[in-house]
This record gives sequence, C-alpha cells and structure tokens, in this order.
Amino acid sequence: MILLQSPSRFLLQILQDRVLSGDKGVDIDCHTVEFDDVRYHIQFSMRNPKVMVLSVALPLPPPEAMLYDGLPLGAIEAIKAAYGPVVQILDPPKDGFDLTMKINLTKLPPDEEQRNSVLTQIASVREVVLGAPLKLLLKHLASKTVAPNVDKLVALVHRPNESFFVAPQADKVTVVYPMRFQDSIDIVLATSFLQEFVEARRTSALNNAPSCLWSPVPPLELKGVPSDALNANAVVFPRHVEGKKLDKTVWSLLTFHAYVSYHVKCSEGFMHTRMRRRVETLIQALDRAKSDAEKLKKLVNGGSFKRLSLKNDGN
Repeated sequence: MILLQSPSRFLLQILQDRVLSGDKGVDIDCHTVEFDDVRYHIQFSMRNPKVMVLSVALPLPPPEAMLYDGLPLGAIEAIKAAYGPVVQILDPPKDGFDLTMKINLTKLPPDEEQRNSVLTQIASVREVVLGAPLKLLLKHLASKTVAPNVDKLVALVHRPNESFFVAPQADKVTVVYPMRFQDSIDIVLATSFLQEFVEARRTSALNNAPSCLWSPVPPLELKGVPSDALNANAVVFPRHVEGKKLDKTVWSLLTFHAYVSYHVKCSEGFMHTRMRRRVETLIQALDRAKSDAEKLKKLVNGGSFKRLSLKNDGN
C-alpha cells in the first residue's frame, strides 16, 4: 500500500534548485495541481532571485466547513509557527487563490540539515494549512481536554465541496469520512478495503493503530453527519498524538479519503488487467482449437484410406 507524502515534490525541487543556484536564476511563473484540487502558483523574478511568491488555492469548501477569512481555523498561526521570519503572508491574496506568501530564501538557516528541514516544511504548506484545525483539536486530546469555543461536531474541508467531520471529546476524537462513489463497483471495493483495516488491527503489530470502522450510517451520537453516504469512522485516542506522533496522525487523517480512493482505483485497474489477460488466454486457446480443427478437416477431405481385410493384414 502506498502512503501519500506530505511535501509537494515539484515545489520542493524548485526550492532546492533555487537555493543551490546562488544569485543566478531565471524567471519562473508556473502552476501545478495536486490531488483533491490543491493548486499552486509559483513565481520567481530575476530582479530578486532569492524571493519566491507562492499562492495556494484550497479545495472549494462546502457550506458547512469551518473557515475564518477564507482559511481553516488556526491556519495563519500555524504558518507563522512553522516558518517564522522566512515567510511573510500577503494580504489580500492573489485573485483566484486563498493564500499568498512571500518566501525569503536568504533567511533560511545556514546549517544544511536545518535548511532542508525548513524547505521540506514549506513544500508541506498543504498540510500546515488544511491540517491546522485538526492539529489544534488533537493537541487538546493529548492533554485530555477539549478545545474551547469549538462545536461538538466540526466540519473540515479536504476535497472540493466535501467535508469530513470531527467530534472532539476529552478522552477521544471521532473522525467521520462520508464517502460517495458513483460506481457501484467502487463501493464494493471500498467496503472490502476498509474491512481489511478492521481485520489488520487484530494483529499484534497494529493493535495500537487508530481504530477504523466501516458503516453505512454515521454513529448515532454524531447528529449532522450526512446519512446519504457510506461512512468510515476513525477513533483517535491520546496515545496516537503523543510527541512526534501528532504530525503523522494529522496527515494520515487529512488524506484518508484520498488514500482509500487511490487504492480503490488501483484495485479496479488490477482487476481489469487480470480480466484482459484472462480473455487473451481464452482467445489464444480458441485460436489453437480452431487451427487444429482446420488441420483435421484438411486431413479428412484430402487424405486417402485403404480398407484392410483379414487376408491383407499379414496374419
């Protein structure tokens, strides 16, 4: 199974190349798109080759999603905490984008390891912004408290016009992913795939992983979750967000829907490949049978036979 990586490889490569290029550089003005319709606009100018302007467009939020000034709860604070003086937020953002940042590469740490860590963090701006409200809720879970002024059910955007729902409690956080598949085959594959999570958790190596349940309706206590979709419910406990586990848990929860969708499509593609190979094998068998039949027919029609009697058989 593949695990999606947090840093944008394209964005990270551009940052690393610009750092290594010294004061030389060329104008860059390019766009790139990642899964779930997260778009980037990257700009460098030869007049100031060590300053990058990065604009980010997030997935189109549904009406129930919790946003503040067009960004998820705590996103501005998370950006400042993650990047410090390296990044300056430009207000207002560029047209068509939710966030525009001015990144000064001259303010990167001189140590190579620390510098690469900051560059990787910049390339992970998607996680920093979209994961900010989830990280805030899970930080309180680590201390077995509930974040103040937060609803019992919080809707967070993660796909265009789609939310997942978080129900924070002092001893656990329940996360519900309404999953809608247009193809009935995808529904069957997703159900089977998620059932494997339930079975895998029974092994000794994974019994500490967040629990995942697959059900056609959300839990009864979570009123407000759509009931017209299949729902995957994950339960996170304090042990899952201790120390360095927090960032990994946030990213895993944030990309869970994409993770499932990816493997459903891979499974469907694999099944189609196996079916095509099976059909090709059957066609080859039919062709061989047809060839053998034609040879037998020619032998019957064009050959001569001699009737042997008891007198002519040599006995």
